[in-house]
Amino acid sequence: MLELKKGIDILAEVGGIRTVDEARALFELKCDQENLAKLSKITNEEALLKIANAISMTDPDTVFVNTGSDADVQRVREMSLEKGEEQPLPMKGHTIHFDLPQEQARIIDRTFYIVNEGEKVSVLAKSILRDEAYEYVKTYMAGIAKGKTLLVGFFSRGPIGARAAIPALEITTSTYVMHSANILYRHVYDRFDEEVQRAGLFFTNVHSEGPNRPEDLPKARVFMDRSWLTTFSMFCTYAGNTLLLKKGNHRFAVDLATYYRREQELSEHMFITGLTGPGGRKTFFAGAAPSGCGKTTTAMVGTDFIGDDLAQLWIAEDGTLRAINPEVGIFGIVQDVNRESDPYLMKALREEGAEVIWTNVLIDENGVPHWVGDGEEHPKRGVNFQGEWWEGKTDENGKPIPLSHPNARCTVANKFIGNYNEAAAEDPRGVEIKVITYSGRDSDTMPPVWVAKNPDHGVVIGASILSAATATEVGAKGVRRQPWANEPFIPGPLADYMDAQFAFFNSDKLKHKPVMAGLNYFLTHEARGGGGNGLLGEKRDVKVWLGWLERRAHGEVDAIETPIGFIPKYEDLRELFAGIGKEYPKELYEKQFTLYVDNILARIDLQEEAYRKEVNIPPRLFEVYAEQRAGLEALKAKYGPIVSVAQLIEAAEESKVLGRNAFP
Repeated sequence: MLELKKGIDILAEVGGIRTVDEARALFELKCDQENLAKLSKITNEEALLKIANAISMTDPDTVFVNTGSDADVQRVREMSLEKGEEQPLPMKGHTIHFDLPQEQARIIDRTFYIVNEGEKVSVLAKSILRDEAYEYVKTYMAGIAKGKTLLVGFFSRGPIGARAAIPALEITTSTYVMHSANILYRHVYDRFDEEVQRAGLFFTNVHSEGPNRPEDLPKARVFMDRSWLTTFSMFCTYAGNTLLLKKGNHRFAVDLATYYRREQELSEHMFITGLTGPGGRKTFFAGAAPSGCGKTTTAMVGTDFIGDDLAQLWIAEDGTLRAINPEVGIFGIVQDVNRESDPYLMKALREEGAEVIWTNVLIDENGVPHWVGDGEEHPKRGVNFQGEWWEGKTDENGKPIPLSHPNARCTVANKFIGNYNEAAAEDPRGVEIKVITYSGRDSDTMPPVWVAKNPDHGVVIGASILSAATATEVGAKGVRRQPWANEPFIPGPLADYMDAQFAFFNSDKLKHKPVMAGLNYFLTHEARGGGGNGLLGEKRDVKVWLGWLERRAHGEVDAIETPIGFIPKYEDLRELFAGIGKEYPKELYEKQFTLYVDNILARIDLQEEAYRKEVNIPPRLFEVYAEQRAGLEALKAKYGPIVSVAQLIEAAEESKVLGRNAFP
């Protein structure tokens, strides 16, 4: 069990500020009158001590307090240009930021949870004992801000007043980080004390890039103090390592949901989007997918986009499942974003009106950003994350340097995206979630869409996500297990998190259970007897898979029962494909939904073997795997290792005639 405020508070120990009087004396020393007046409006003593200790520890020359006012937001923009962390581009409101070539993604090999003696963490995570972390922070963060300005911001992770929203401090020497926070999060300075009282806590994030040199990267660290809800980040600039309002605080929210708000809330790595169904009804989805697996694309397919990355969910008083997006913008991968597949996002990126921070794309001689897969003509020369670039340029190993880094990003406010439903996104009551999806990057096993038989099977779909390692992480290779696509952000043992999932979705309080489903966009022709590694579908098909799930959630389409869950009938999909102006041959349907039993059994074996190595995994997981295995083996005994849709229908009908559940 995680225990809050256990062990020394590292920030307080290194900073050395013990009283509010000491804090105010330090503010007078480091702040001019304008910023001193801003801090005087904050009365929460714990927050004042956190801010004071961050100042004392990092020892900046000056402090800038960002209240979120128009003047303060504009000043942050100006500071970032003056400092050189960003450069202006010709399109109004657009800037470019380059991270160091060696730091283009999350430094998972240098990211640690700070733990107390005997405290357990996920087997897929790295941890450091509190005393060791204290020594590291004291050694490397003391005085790290000398010669710099320390910026202090007050933000809310969610609509102000929402049940699952949590206020947070962002304290950084990076103007780029604060500029990003201004785009991605809601300012709560004016109501910070009130929101801390409502939520009962707040998160604290302290960062400095230091000299920002390649030689400093080996000592770069991201520490997350689970007990004191405080993050430390040093010697790095990539937003995934520095803007810890995002994934750092998401980890804390996962802990709170798992240990302190069990059967009440979940904190997930999920998009939230709405789809307009028959009669104009709005049906909202939340969906998990590891980075680089189509999550943003899926979110953008909706008619009522809410968010592309994170979701806070809770069971409302009326028994519905509700969700909010902690963010109000996207820090999105741009590779393969183009007008055909992502028209709303491309309009925001290519037409004047939106404020955009570009990172690690190519900038041509006219100051226009370009990236791999943008569907446009590319320049022969420009400047990218490696410096000067020209077509055919290679690295020291002779490998071609791409036009843009695979993890190149854009930061843009959701309000500039055409299908954004701002009213729903800002409603503190959240939106009602009727469908939850889980997907990975699977070339040869699962069909494009399938629905869990019950909540337990739904939880197991989430627990069983696999993905190829992507460019979003430094130090990750090959195929990776990605439970719930939240695995990199689950601090405690997976057994605890899984138990909380089973409890939440089986809760009697949740009177309106969501449809829980798997999605897979990456099935290839080669895996289904064809030639080449081309995909069996394309991006616009996503609207069909979501459309079928929307109708399933309202009980309007039947389905075919299989050992892994329910799959669509051809006629329903054909109608939905016609709705997007596309033919859907029966042959393609057969390829996509025929079950390759040995592949699925191998996937179950892989997952079960991995989970057997962990302690206290809920037995229900293995029971579901056993149910699925028995059904698959029965199919294989009757039809062989490749089972067609017609055979699946036949097997399901036979079970009904015999008066038993199909595929026990």
